[in-house]
Amino acid sequence: MAQKQPQRRPRQTTPRQVRVSPARIVAYEVLEAVRTDEAYANLLLPNRIARSKLSAADAALATELTYGTLRMRGFYDRIIELVAEREASRIDPAVLDILRLGAHQLLATRVPVHAAVNEQVVLAKRLAPSASGFVNGVLRTISRSSLEEWRGWVADETPGGELEKLAAVESHPEWIVRAFRQALEHEDRGDELEALLAADNAAPRVNLVALPGLGDAGPAELGHPDRFSPIGLTAEEPFALVAAHEGRVRVQDEGSQLAALALSRAKPVEPGERWLDLCAGPGGKTAVLAAEALAADAVLVANELGVTRAELVRRAISGVPLDVHVRVGDGRTAEASELGAPAGFDRILLDAPCTGLGALRRRPEARWRKQPADVGELTALQGALFDRAVELLAPGGILAYVTCSPHTAETFGTLRAARARWGAAVEPLDTRAVVQSVANEPLDLADAGEPDGRNPGETVQLWPHRHGTDAMFIALVRRAG
Repeated sequence: MAQKQPQRRPRQTTPRQVRVSPARIVAYEVLEAVRTDEAYANLLLPNRIARSKLSAADAALATELTYGTLRMRGFYDRIIELVAEREASRIDPAVLDILRLGAHQLLATRVPVHAAVNEQVVLAKRLAPSASGFVNGVLRTISRSSLEEWRGWVADETPGGELEKLAAVESHPEWIVRAFRQALEHEDRGDELEALLAADNAAPRVNLVALPGLGDAGPAELGHPDRFSPIGLTAEEPFALVAAHEGRVRVQDEGSQLAALALSRAKPVEPGERWLDLCAGPGGKTAVLAAEALAADAVLVANELGVTRAELVRRAISGVPLDVHVRVGDGRTAEASELGAPAGFDRILLDAPCTGLGALRRRPEARWRKQPADVGELTALQGALFDRAVELLAPGGILAYVTCSPHTAETFGTLRAARARWGAAVEPLDTRAVVQSVANEPLDLADAGEPDGRNPGETVQLWPHRHGTDAMFIALVRRAG
């Protein structure tokens, strides 16, 4: 009789273990550093991507998760509060970051619900095991409704008027929304507020500058020329293009390019002119001025307060074969003699320290760090730097006052106060005519002079929603004589 064979036991199976993708880990680490160390995402994220050796797809996902979550943090916090029935401040910060990342995936990306929820739950088990069930419940509740439904509920549950509700839904601090509205109303364009906030929340394109006069290839040969800047472009693989051109092609916003060109091309350059970039760091506009000075046989000096940022200026201009003296020191105490121009400078760029409210789409964490009190401190600094710049000008010299902020206290307020101090010694130029002459095609520029309608062409305000640039403010003035 044949021996009976033992029955095989069914093979034991274990559920597939969910792992957290490297992209989500990198995004979380950057959010954590932004929260705990006041890190800058635009500086830290590329390093973390490189260190983790992410694929192109994972790098793109990490970038979207990081910047998208930072931009919409306020909106996501309101949703989380509605679901969790507690204030965001009462949720463990690490858990809150996990929930924010999950909310962004669920409401603003094509990431499948199961992936968005499961991986965030696994991340919670690693970082805050006791909160994993809470994370699971909150995210699954969020996933059951659409983005538009959540926008409606957040608006309904936010106390106050239309502006307060708009600030909550569009994820901006209320004081910034008020400042934006005031700046737009100064142009009689208050109805553009929602469009501006939406543009602030959209991922900006990577814009490049091809420094003029340094090679045969211009924007048209290198990529897709910018709409307005004659030296700007976009490209399918922007960072590869930057790497291939050794400092001649750089990442730079189109508005920043126009601000630098407004000074260098305000009038024909006479050989031997002396130019100064008074607050040069990190050096993007300095590089444009250096290329322009090289072509026109002008002398350029750069000043920067901090050693680290001064080194960034040196790196930025390294691709331009022009001997630029970079001084490290407070621009408010700079002397013309020590800068090598005892008779004064013919052109000065004052890219003044400001709140940076015009670049929130590129530096999304800034909207949550800046406070209304910052404006008063900065306008005092801007005024002092403006005065020193005028003192450093030679008679007939031109000053470009520039801020990456549309806040009227930092733009018209600083300019108006300086004009009152200097009187007839400072003459306004038609900045709008200069910028229009520089641009490839006409810009839609509102009449934004004094409130009584005087001097509408004295200043130029660029906007993300209207021009696709950062919200750069430009004003050209000339020292009398």
